[in-house]
Amino acid sequence: MQKLAEISIRRPIFASMLILALVVTGATAYFRLNVDRTPSVDIPTVFVATSMPGASPLEMESLVAQRIEENVNTVEGIAELRSISGVGRSFVIVRFNLSRDPNQAAEDVRNRVASSIDELPREIDPPKVTKFDTDAAPVMGLALAGDRSTRELTELAEKLVKIQLERSDGVGEVEVFGGLSRAINVWIDADRLAAYQIPITAVREAIVRQNANVPGGNVTGRKQEQTLRTLGRITNPKEFDDLVITTVKGTPIRIRDIGWTEDGTKEQRSVARLNGQTTVSLDIRRQSGANTVEVIEGIRSKLPGIQAQLPPDVRLEVIRDQSRYTYEALSEIKLHLVLGSVLASLVVLAFMRSWRSTFIAAIAIPASVISTFGMM
Repeated sequence: MQKLAEISIRRPIFASMLILALVVTGATAYFRLNVDRTPSVDIPTVFVATSMPGASPLEMESLVAQRIEENVNTVEGIAELRSISGVGRSFVIVRFNLSRDPNQAAEDVRNRVASSIDELPREIDPPKVTKFDTDAAPVMGLALAGDRSTRELTELAEKLVKIQLERSDGVGEVEVFGGLSRAINVWIDADRLAAYQIPITAVREAIVRQNANVPGGNVTGRKQEQTLRTLGRITNPKEFDDLVITTVKGTPIRIRDIGWTEDGTKEQRSVARLNGQTTVSLDIRRQSGANTVEVIEGIRSKLPGIQAQLPPDVRLEVIRDQSRYTYEALSEIKLHLVLGSVLASLVVLAFMRSWRSTFIAAIAIPASVISTFGMM
């Protein structure tokens, strides 16, 4: 450091050019730095989610969670192992030491869970093993509102808005909440079903068997080979009424004999409202490693085009935006850097009572800060 100070004193032009080069490099790098709310961090924590519809919390704990814990407990580097059980659901949380690679830890847990499948009840859904991801939180929320039914808004959200948003750079997933998706409902009269002595499983099997496209094999000719398919999918909801369930005393029993079909919607599992009005919301998640601000700016640039494709009485509003907090925090940081430089220079002036020392401090502090951007 003494040698550098000596050279700077003897060759002030060289020192000035060196500092100026660092400042120019930092200023150029400043405009290329990514802006995000938090840095990308891999936390070695793995979740194992298991569901078994209808099971009590005690059953989920004794039949599922404890058995998974016994198998996962043999994985190396576990710092904490705990579980949370509820009605039909169980979560096993595995927290590893910080020295463990998150990807390898998740793979080890996945292998242990796969080996314990035979010990779990047959009624459970396949366990889902995921690692903790800071990018999993939604970065933006939109609301689709208008003087239309929830089903119509859901159709617009899933078939128009969602598809357009997924094409934006950096968007990983768009999830729809509060919607009512279309479904063909088959309503069965229990008294009629009992009168014909038909089990409800027979109705389900008949619908699955007769509402399907079945491969028909290949037909080989002299010069070409053709693939055959039997098209059995029902396109008109009313045709479900004509499906034959079984035969009783030579008479075919159809769906209309024991009930009816309805072109309706699925059971509503979530509700979304905007200013008291029923709406459909869309949560947008970014791809892992994508910059939050860049993803949101790309989405905002697409919103006018999407709004133009919607009916005039339907509006698309932004209800949550993480970039607002990021920009506000960045503005505060800039303000504090400027105030810190000014106050530091005033402190030097107050104690040194030298305008020359104050000028040196006023130049050195911004130059060092700007040069740091180049290293970043």
